[in-house]
Amino acid sequence: MGTFLLLLMYLILMALVVFIPQALRKVQVPAVVSIMLVGILIGPNGVDLLGRLSGWMGGAYSSDQLYFVVQVLGMWGLVFLMALAGMEVDVRMLLVEKKAVILLSVLTFGLPAATGWLVYHCFRPDDMIGKWVYASLFASHSVGIVFPVIRELGVSRTRFGVAVLGSTVVTDVLSLILLAVTIQFQRLNLAKSGISAGISNGGFSVFDRFDLAASVGPVWFGVIFVLSVFLFMAVCIWVVPAVWKKVLETFDPKEDTHVTYFLFAVFMIVTLGEFLGVNLIVGAFIAGLAVVRSKGFSDRGHFLHRKLEGVGFGVMIPFLFLMIGMDCKPKVLLESWGNISIALWTVIGLVGSKVFSGWLALRLSGFSHMKGLCAGLMTVPQLSATLAAAAVALDLKMLDDNFFNAIVVLSMVTTIPVPMLVRVLIYKCHITFDQAKEMIGLAPTDVSAPQLVDDSINKTSILERLARNRGMK
Repeated sequence: MGTFLLLLMYLILMALVVFIPQALRKVQVPAVVSIMLVGILIGPNGVDLLGRLSGWMGGAYSSDQLYFVVQVLGMWGLVFLMALAGMEVDVRMLLVEKKAVILLSVLTFGLPAATGWLVYHCFRPDDMIGKWVYASLFASHSVGIVFPVIRELGVSRTRFGVAVLGSTVVTDVLSLILLAVTIQFQRLNLAKSGISAGISNGGFSVFDRFDLAASVGPVWFGVIFVLSVFLFMAVCIWVVPAVWKKVLETFDPKEDTHVTYFLFAVFMIVTLGEFLGVNLIVGAFIAGLAVVRSKGFSDRGHFLHRKLEGVGFGVMIPFLFLMIGMDCKPKVLLESWGNISIALWTVIGLVGSKVFSGWLALRLSGFSHMKGLCAGLMTVPQLSATLAAAAVALDLKMLDDNFFNAIVVLSMVTTIPVPMLVRVLIYKCHITFDQAKEMIGLAPTDVSAPQLVDDSINKTSILERLARNRGMK
């Protein structure tokens, strides 16, 4: 009975993931948003589908156990998504668009972080730790939303897609490092007050176990932690391809073994990262960067790459967005009316600072007004990483319930409508994108010349792509 219940649950969830996005695609709703809406509807804050299944089948598994299964699958989906996002990043193209990536990273990190600081300061002027937490939450992007939307629109290999995805990753890494340092400072403050933060709040990080922040002081701890993260990235990117080359020379494995290697390398890097206090999201992305440099993975047209994308986007990643939808609590919108000013200024501050900074960065990089607006909008959604960080901050008493509820409201308000708005904006305004891969061979002096990066080069119409997807000419 228990096995049948799990099979039935999986069948129902997969059917919803397959058919609902296809139906909503006709009204220009992105698949990512469709799956999240399904999660909201069937989750514990909706019709509680899994709870009903458990009761109908005689309670072989409790609803909490079924939801835990979905959460585990969602975590695997998050790892898959970030690893595939890392595999999409071409360092050569990042160098081609280095001006746009740098400007977009600096502005969409700095301006929102300053805005988050000011918003928190208006309500809690004496809480320094809270200000840093809110700054890190405002500065973060959501690769989990940006990458699938860019991929679905077919612009991941364009100058625009490279700039947005590259800056999103850089900004996410910086915001997570800022948050991690702030968390360590909070633990140091709690230790001075005689309060134990507990290992459970910090996972398996060696920095928690040896309390390095208390030993060397907050400033030096921040420096050591940041250096350790970048050293970890460099070592992984160098070691993983070298190890796989040695395996190929020694054992001559079959093609299917490449997939096993991918999974092993990704989860090994993620696990090692957790020991160093590196967030799972960052670790999985680093794993993707490392694996794609290995023999057999560098060609994105290779069947191995297509196979991994098929497994990820067809099986694992949908559970990530189902899980996110199930975790959403629409009633928080009603509960926060007593603190409406906090929620309102949080939403206004983040949306305004993200849109303006994204627009300004791409305009300074030579892109059009509309592309700048699209880039700014794509940096707005705040999803799983932001909610997870806010939950940790709440647990460590770095944020109170009012600000945590404001972050939940922010995630709901920005995650669902913004990807739809970007898609409609591109579709209605006939925005076209030039391919970055065609420009890699240009000389550096030519690449930076405004006349050579004009939108007239190698345009690919989104309208035509959407028409082809519908089977039309």
